[in-house]
Amino acid sequence: MTTPVVSIAYHSGYGHTAVLAEAVRAGAAEAGAEVHLIKVDEITDEQWETLDRSDAIVFGSPTYMGTASGAFHVFAEASSKRWFGQDWKDKLAAGFTNSGSKSGDKLHTLQFFQILAGQHGMHWVNLGLHPGWNSSEGSEHDLNRLGVFAGAAAQTNVDEGPDAVHKADIATAEHLGRRVTETARVLARGRVAA
Repeated sequence: MTTPVVSIAYHSGYGHTAVLAEAVRAGAAEAGAEVHLIKVDEITDEQWETLDRSDAIVFGSPTYMGTASGAFHVFAEASSKRWFGQDWKDKLAAGFTNSGSKSGDKLHTLQFFQILAGQHGMHWVNLGLHPGWNSSEGSEHDLNRLGVFAGAAAQTNVDEGPDAVHKADIATAEHLGRRVTETARVLARGRVAA
């Protein structure tokens, strides 16, 4: 089987989401993927072509005012050129986000990514983890400490920089990268078998 190609299309306003993008990249690379980090606010024609040839696209954005950033929304609208030809149909998709509040309406951002993926005919890969830190024996160091199922969610205090992104949230993003790569590998094998 060929190496899965995983692209991470993300926007990071203050650097926190870039830390998560790097964690997703590390997890996907560890699982054997060829990985591309693409900043959607600086995307080039060559990077659009990289997205087109990817087996999976992982969307990432901070959650601002209950949704993805404006820069990510601009990228999502621009992707409509791919929608017309169904260029991303049957690719895998996943997502991650960060906000200052524990909830911060991050779920809405992940649902925005899911709808975007659905419009493109992509297959959504969820986090695949039980929630952490929800019992007396749990801790803030558990994977999926915020208990989100749709994708990787992180919380960073608004008065702290990117170096304060919680280690458990970084590990959860790494898990997502591995899961997307492993799912891409399984899907490719199934296509060959069919």
